Amino acid sequence: MTTLGIYEKALPKNISWLERLQLAKKLGFDFVEMSIDETDERLKRLDWTKEERQEIRVAIEETGIQILSICLSGHRRFPFGSQDKEKRSQALILMEKAVDLASDLGIRTIQLAGYDVYYEEKTVTSRAFFIENLKKAVAIAAAKEVVLSIEIMDDPFINSITKFLKIKEQIRSPYLQVYPDLGNLSAWPENDVGYELALGIDQITCIHLKDTLAVTETFSGKFKEVPFGSGCVDFLGCLKTLKQLDYNGPFLIEMWSETSETPEKEIEQAKKFLIPYLKKAGY
Repeated sequence: MTTLGIYEKALPKNISWLERLQLAKKLGFDFVEMSIDETDERLKRLDWTKEERQEIRVAIEETGIQILSICLSGHRRFPFGSQDKEKRSQALILMEKAVDLASDLGIRTIQLAGYDVYYEEKTVTSRAFFIENLKKAVAIAAAKEVVLSIEIMDDPFINSITKFLKIKEQIRSPYLQVYPDLGNLSAWPENDVGYELALGIDQITCIHLKDTLAVTETFSGKFKEVPFGSGCVDFLGCLKTLKQLDYNGPFLIEMWSETSETPEKEIEQAKKFLIPYLKKAGY
């Protein structure tokens, strides 16, 4: 079977990185995806000292569980496409710090949210600013051989691989790739999911496993905390399609149980649901 990872926010929040990686190992995972979201608490990670970074490296070596990717959602607060020049400048500063952190910790991929802006009005200008600054971000990442991977989102700006590829046409770099979330991809009724996966197969760095409730004319969809098996995702169909396309990259279970009283139980339930589908698909 290919490698299977767990999102940091599925694991208990107030534990050390050594404890977090030990728990991931105990639960049978191969790697963890780190979260650097828009909160001050997690943005401070970008300013970890040499000693703090060394602690992480030691934890990785001791457990054998790597941190293969960073979910950098801090750009919700400081978006590439903002009308505010200071926020755009801060977005690039965050990007440079994240690339440095990834390089120091041996992280291969930084996942970027596919938003031009999140809290502001979307305009042609916000799209232009987004592309302008994404180009700069890709150059920063390429200099340290770190890949930036755009997640297919819960937002119309990039809610399909087709839309990602339209951006990629303007930034033709191997250091810009795509990170499909099967839940997000499936929730938008205009997406032909099998076609989308086939279209972008040579650009995919990792796959998020998550369930969602579909968008309809009267419902805006639900993109988080949908129990596996109760949503709209055809997991077997998606996974069989990926296998037929010779996708052999990692899969990442995305959950938000870090403040739950029973995170381990919830993670085990998710694995119990997903593993049979992975095996049936040939992984």
